[in-house]
Amino acid sequence: MTRVAVLWNAANPANAAVWQETQAAARALDLLLHSQAVRGPQDLEGAFARTAQARPEALLVLGDNLIAMHLQHIVAFATQEHLPSVFATRGWVVAGGLMSYGPSIPDLYRRAATYVDKLLKGAKPADLPVEQPMKFELVLNLKTAQALGLTIPPIVLFRADEVIQ
Repeated sequence: MTRVAVLWNAANPANAAVWQETQAAARALDLLLHSQAVRGPQDLEGAFARTAQARPEALLVLGDNLIAMHLQHIVAFATQEHLPSVFATRGWVVAGGLMSYGPSIPDLYRRAATYVDKLLKGAKPADLPVEQPMKFELVLNLKTAQALGLTIPPIVLFRADEVIQ
């Protein structure tokens, strides 16, 4: 694989840093990225057309709320274009994406609950440390892999936190 399309919301200031880190990782892996930046739902069809024209070998979706609102549409596009797709959260894989790797959302909610507990017991917010996600999960969709003609190596299946049949 040498060419990857990246769908991301450029209107979200937080995504600028994620995009820069994605570019750095791509350089280290000798991958050519095709940025498909959107700023609103009206930009999705154009991004899809440019992606199809670029003929990438995979699709990476950098998630945020705008992108997540169009989950079904994006997964349908990846399926139609026969693109292996990678996402940050499990819901995309349940919807038909190939794989996700990212923070465990249930674990984040549990961690948030411990903060609420501390606050309700009188802790000052300024005294609580900022935490990074501690648990990450790899989720694979074997039905999608089969439809794409891909064989997931056994070691990857073994390391997956969840395999959707």
